Amino acid sequence: MDKMVEDQRFMDLALAQAALAAEMGEVPVGAVVVHEGEVVAQAHNRREVDADPTAHAELIAMREAAQRLGDWRLEDCTVYVTLEPCAMCAGLMVNARVSRCVYATTDPRGGFLGTLGDLSSHPVLNHRFEVTAGIRADRAADALRTFFRRVRAKK
Repeated sequence: MDKMVEDQRFMDLALAQAALAAEMGEVPVGAVVVHEGEVVAQAHNRREVDADPTAHAELIAMREAAQRLGDWRLEDCTVYVTLEPCAMCAGLMVNARVSRCVYATTDPRGGFLGTLGDLSSHPVLNHRFEVTAGIRADRAADALRTFFRRVRAKK
């Protein structure tokens, strides 16, 4: 299967997770971890529901993937996420040794895979990984805009 088509297919799953987050009143961010072409974990933001500042979609999905695969090393895994990962999640990707991250839209206030910094290729860190940005960016950005418009309208 063409890499772009595969990336779109898995990002669609991440967008479905983001929609679930929005339904729960969470910021609509979704993530999917793929290992050897198979989905091994899916998650969405749960910070409000779990009262947990670390409950980011990609962190939850990577934790679940590690448990399913029986290894903290997520080598040969790609993380698909609807919003550019923050420093915490990008750092986790380094520590978990992911092979690749594909994200939809940039995060001008917190993104650490190219916007505010880039932990995927930092010269001092012991692991580097490939990053692909912009897959389904319009859909992800629209979901975020719609969510925050609703939040502001309620105030």
